[in-house]
Amino acid sequence: MSEDRRLAVLRAIVEDYVQTREPVGSRVLVERHGLNVSPATIRNDMAALEEAGYIAQPHTSAGRVPTDKGYRLFVDRLSTVKALSAPEKRAIESFLEDAADLDDVVDRSVRLLAQLTQQVAVVQYPSLRHSAMRHLELVPVAERRLLVVIITDTGRVEQRTLEVAETPSDAVVAELRARLNAVATGRRLVELISALEDVPEAFAPVDRPLVRTVIQMIEETLAQEREERIVLAGTANLARGGAMDFPHTLSPVLEALEEQVVLLRLLTEMAEDSMGVAVRIGHETQHEGLLETSFVTTGYGGDGDAVARIGSLGPTRMDYPGTIAAVRAVARYLSRILAG
Repeated sequence: MSEDRRLAVLRAIVEDYVQTREPVGSRVLVERHGLNVSPATIRNDMAALEEAGYIAQPHTSAGRVPTDKGYRLFVDRLSTVKALSAPEKRAIESFLEDAADLDDVVDRSVRLLAQLTQQVAVVQYPSLRHSAMRHLELVPVAERRLLVVIITDTGRVEQRTLEVAETPSDAVVAELRARLNAVATGRRLVELISALEDVPEAFAPVDRPLVRTVIQMIEETLAQEREERIVLAGTANLARGGAMDFPHTLSPVLEALEEQVVLLRLLTEMAEDSMGVAVRIGHETQHEGLLETSFVTTGYGGDGDAVARIGSLGPTRMDYPGTIAAVRAVARYLSRILAG
C-alpha cells in the first residue's frame, strides 16, 4: 500500500466522520472521494490502517472511525488550513475593535471564538510575567493611604491601597511617581525588581522608608499568580454531539472544565510544545476527564513571545482545519488590539 494513498484514505475517513458523525465504509469512500482505486483496494488500505491503529471499527458490520492516533497523523500532515470567509473576518474585526477595555476584549474574544467553532472557547488573561510596564500611578486617597496603580502594555490594571506611617508630601509623591515611571516604563515586569533596587537612594533618608514600602508593594503584586486566570464560553456547545461525541457521558468533561487548574496546566504545557498552534488530542491531554476531547491553542499579544494563550476545546471528532483557522484569526486580531 502506498504511503500517499493510505494518507488520502485516512484523510477522507476523518473528513467524512467529522461531517456526518457516522462510521465510514469503503463504498462511501469510493463514491465521495476521487481515490481512483477499486473498493477492494480501499478495503485493503482500511484494514492496514486499522492494524496500525489509525482507525477502528466501533461494532461489527460498521464502517471505520478515526482513533486518537489517526487524528494525530491527520493534524500533523495538514497541508492547508481552512480559510475564514470575508464576512467572518469582517465580523471578527468589527466585534473586537469596539471593546472598551481589557476585560471587554477578553470577554468578546471568548464569546466570538465559541460562536465561530461551536465548541468551548478558552482565553487566558495576559500574564504579568510577560507584560511590560506602560505606566505606574501613585494617588493619595486619604491620610496615610496611597493608591498604587500598575498599568501594563496589554491593558491590564492592578490596584493596591497602601497604608503608610506618615502622610507624604505632594512633592515626594510626585518625585517618586516620576522616578518609578522613568525606571519602569517599557520594562518587562519580571525585570523590574532589580531595576527598582537603587530608587530609594535618590531620596532623602527620611523618605526612604516610604519609597521602600511602595517598591515592596509593587514587587508583591508582581509576585502574585493573579495572571493565572482564564475565561470560558460555549460550554453548552459540547452537548450538541450527544452520545456520539461523548459515549461515556459529558459529566467528566464538564468537571474537568470547572477545574481551571487543569486547563491552566494544559495551556502552559502547550505553550512549551509550540510557539504557533498546538493541538492535544484525546489521551494527549493527560487528564481522564478530557480523554474524549481535543484542545487547539495558540499564543497572542506578543511579537515572538506571547503574553497568554487562546484556544478551543471540543470532541476529538473536531473540524481541525476550521478550528485552527478560527483560533489563529481571533488570536491575531486580539494581538493587534492589545498592541494598539
